[in-house]
Amino acid sequence: MKLEPNSPAGERSARVLVVDDQRNMRTTLSLLLRGAGYTVDEASDGTSGAELGSQEAYDVVLTDLRLGEPDGMAVLRAVKEAQPRSEVIVMTAYGTIESAVDAMRLGAFDYLQKPFSEQELLLKVQKAIESRRLRGQVDAFAQDFRERYGFENIVGRSLAMRNLLSRVVRIAPTDVTVLITGESGTGKELIARAVHASSRRADKPFIPINCAAISETLLESELFGHARGAFTGASTARKGLLEEAEGGTFFFDEIAETTMPFQAKLLRAIQEGEVRRIGDNRPIQVDVRVIAATNVDLAQAVEEKRFREDLYYRLNVARFRLPPLRERPEDIPLLVDFFLNKYGQKMGVKARLADDVIDRLMTYQFQGNVRELENMVEQAVALASGGVITLDDILPESKGLREAPSPRTLAGIVDEAERRAVLDALKSASGSRERAAELLGISPTTLWRKMTRLGVVYDPKPS
Repeated sequence: MKLEPNSPAGERSARVLVVDDQRNMRTTLSLLLRGAGYTVDEASDGTSGAELGSQEAYDVVLTDLRLGEPDGMAVLRAVKEAQPRSEVIVMTAYGTIESAVDAMRLGAFDYLQKPFSEQELLLKVQKAIESRRLRGQVDAFAQDFRERYGFENIVGRSLAMRNLLSRVVRIAPTDVTVLITGESGTGKELIARAVHASSRRADKPFIPINCAAISETLLESELFGHARGAFTGASTARKGLLEEAEGGTFFFDEIAETTMPFQAKLLRAIQEGEVRRIGDNRPIQVDVRVIAATNVDLAQAVEEKRFREDLYYRLNVARFRLPPLRERPEDIPLLVDFFLNKYGQKMGVKARLADDVIDRLMTYQFQGNVRELENMVEQAVALASGGVITLDDILPESKGLREAPSPRTLAGIVDEAERRAVLDALKSASGSRERAAELLGISPTTLWRKMTRLGVVYDPKPS
């Protein structure tokens, strides 16, 4: 079996800690892993294993469960407490599978049942390292956005998302009105909150309202407030939400669902920077930035006389279009990992995907976009048995996932073609990246970068 380097030239080789009290086993494992290009440290008992694994940020800790006292479970607990991003693979003897399952519930990435093959060992270590690196990309993206712009829940590495966030960063510091368009479930409110968090108004209120969920009469009262005695039951004067948002940002979600008379009042409030409470003729000055969102084509709504043309142009100063998830499938692995972390922590479980799930999700037509994916992952984490999410968990009502239509953008078409070409080359080369790179006419480093960008993970099955 020819061993491939675990990372392209010039990159840090992954670090693995082998913990086993049997010298022959420990030495054999270390030689195999070093031969595959990994940097390997050894520990001969649970005490030194727990100490090394806690002090050093290993990519993978490979530990036997039966080590005496402290045992492999103690090593697992110590590593996950001190270095939560380190992945732990436990080794267990035949007949003790229950212990391996318990270890995965405590946060182990996977287990190896003795005796295991060289190929099985290297495959599981490679998968653990890829999982850690993917998690690192999610963490780095979130940390960078949090530190620079005060927002962390937008995840994506696709060209479309990078361009969108680049525009958010440029537009946010200004006070221009923003219109966000996109299908339901694409995350329009997240972008609105990102604009607010990146603006000079970040320390002031961000107030959202769903225009489709409130009747016109109530919506007007909620936004503009009312004077005392304006209507039955108005025993005291009350500020409207636009006044409450003074100095901050107001987000009108589903703006296309408002009526033409209401749109006229809203236009005046935006243009004049003032509101009039119901039953009061006295104008009140307000300093509020307006962001609106819709899943409707407002230009068409204007033509059909369902939306005021003057309000449309007043809102459409800076426009952000959120691409549907099917146009950025390369973001799916990152999003899945993000939601696995989110709901795994919330439910107190450690869940991972079975080998075939990501590839199938990449071809799924997400009608509900990111919201649908999030709901699928949340449900799957709750249903997963033994910490492994299968296709039945992620989509229990159907074995066959719907094939997505061809990507709409040129970038999406190119990415999908590259993804298929890379997978075909890896399959022809039996998983050898060096040989696959030769077949594609590129360097191994370029192939590795393309696999990372496109979210390609190829797992050759043991024969």
